[in-house]
Amino acid sequence: MVDFAAFPPAFLVLAAALVVPLLSRRGGHAVGAVATAIVAAWSVVVPAETYLRTSFLGFEVALFNVDEFSRLMGIIFGLVGTVAVVYSYASDAENAQTAYALSYVGTSLGAVFAGDWLTLLFFWELMAITSTLLVWDYGGAAIRAGFRYAILHAIGGSLLMAAIIWHYVEVGSFLFTAADGIAPGLPQLLAALGIGVNVGFVGLHAWLPDTYPRPHVAASVFLCVYTTKTGVYGMLRAFPDGNVAIAYMGGVMAVFGATYALFQNDMRRLLSYHIQSQVGYMIAGVGIGTALGQAGAMAHVFNHILYKGLLFMTAGVVIYRTGTESLKKLGGLGREMPVTAVAFTVAALSIAGFPLFNGFVSKGIVISASHYDFPAGPVAVGDFHTLELLLLVGGVGTFLSFIKFGYYAFLNGEYAGSVEDANRGQTVAMLTVAALCVFYGVFDGALFAILPFDVTNGDVVSHVYHTYTTDHVVEGLALAAIGLVGFALIKKPLEKIGGNVPDVDALYNPTAFYGTRGVVVGVTELYAAVDRLAVGLARTSGEAVRSLGTGVVSIAGRPTELRTDIRNGVLLVVFGLVIALAVVL
Repeated sequence: MVDFAAFPPAFLVLAAALVVPLLSRRGGHAVGAVATAIVAAWSVVVPAETYLRTSFLGFEVALFNVDEFSRLMGIIFGLVGTVAVVYSYASDAENAQTAYALSYVGTSLGAVFAGDWLTLLFFWELMAITSTLLVWDYGGAAIRAGFRYAILHAIGGSLLMAAIIWHYVEVGSFLFTAADGIAPGLPQLLAALGIGVNVGFVGLHAWLPDTYPRPHVAASVFLCVYTTKTGVYGMLRAFPDGNVAIAYMGGVMAVFGATYALFQNDMRRLLSYHIQSQVGYMIAGVGIGTALGQAGAMAHVFNHILYKGLLFMTAGVVIYRTGTESLKKLGGLGREMPVTAVAFTVAALSIAGFPLFNGFVSKGIVISASHYDFPAGPVAVGDFHTLELLLLVGGVGTFLSFIKFGYYAFLNGEYAGSVEDANRGQTVAMLTVAALCVFYGVFDGALFAILPFDVTNGDVVSHVYHTYTTDHVVEGLALAAIGLVGFALIKKPLEKIGGNVPDVDALYNPTAFYGTRGVVVGVTELYAAVDRLAVGLARTSGEAVRSLGTGVVSIAGRPTELRTDIRNGVLLVVFGLVIALAVVL
């Protein structure tokens, strides 16, 4: 019998990351693909409640723990990791970059399979380090963006660490089983803010569109998957019973991210804002806190990883073939790149929640939970509640954004010059994920089977969920129609606005830069002033000592030369420095 407890999946991928740089490109990427595929298969067959408990620094910890939440994360992390490695090889990524990417995958797996807060925090911080290295590896503009990324995630990690330490003081254990989420009060607030950095809370989100467009196109495929979704998992562990404020934050994220995405002309920047928007649906499900809400959140994690990875792959192929990031410099690529255009269309319909695609299934679960399991709130229109309205508005914004993307990249105009479509490896990677987006949209039961709660069982959820009801389908088609009409109405105004709408980083980036520089200059100048004062006093004391040593004083009628030795000189200098310090303070 296989001892699953002796096989922490994170360590396999981390070992592969160490081996990859030592092999040829083909061999190294093959090792990476096999390692991540094994993790996906392992996650499917590992028995529930498999765990590995030990002690670390005198504390009881669980290096990994399998339940239906971590199982789903392991399946999709391993599956997309395999596809992303294949895509990396086809997109000319070097072994070093793929090794950094695999280390990022491995640390993310360590976090989602953790059975205690200390282990989760350990891998959480390693995940921030490895993802920063993945960004930095590309050089150029990615270096500065990587520094900003690292600073923000260091702040978030520090807040989460403070929450976990406080939780331990309150509970007496780091194990998840010791308490129902993070201890209430200030620890929960600190945890929400710390994890909020990773998931892109509004105001803490600007690292997403700032960082993800910078590195190699294959690196962006990895980046769009792991950090934010690990954050959703962490939020669920911290708030297993939900939280009203977090639910509403999710709704605001859905609208805010979709709105800012609509203004973008940089393809990967547009997609990055939509990470925030789509993660908003997951955070709303976590905040609702019911079985239906949590099942919807996890379903959307699974589906979002598929279609968002596919969107970054299609954008990456366009950049790989044209060298162009801006939608304004493209056009008519649907005729030149039909495979990429088809893959984009599948991904766009999936993220927008169009019927028969996977996003329609998971968005529907979250929206149903917001209707049946959540208070109406201060604003309600007919039968639609406040949070539900926010999620529906976010859906319209998503349709608008991807109609814009598809129109300018693949439909409008004609691309100047000839361009090739995706190569064989890129095609295999994209069409594999596109097929899964359609599969989980048509055969929704396959998705329901891996969710932590059975959404079709009235004994488990408050309202039995059926995907293809008349109301759901009409709602999805209505959002699409509003998006089409809306784009026709706002197309020209959007062209005038352009892609330079300021976000919060336009305020805090210069504030942090000039504020830090001001502190450094102030401290340096203060040190220089103290140094000048101390040196002046020491020089004065030294001159006095020399004068005393060379002077001749008449004692008892005879001239006597008095000199001071080095010990007295040092004593006088120290005395002068003490006086100077006393004056300054």
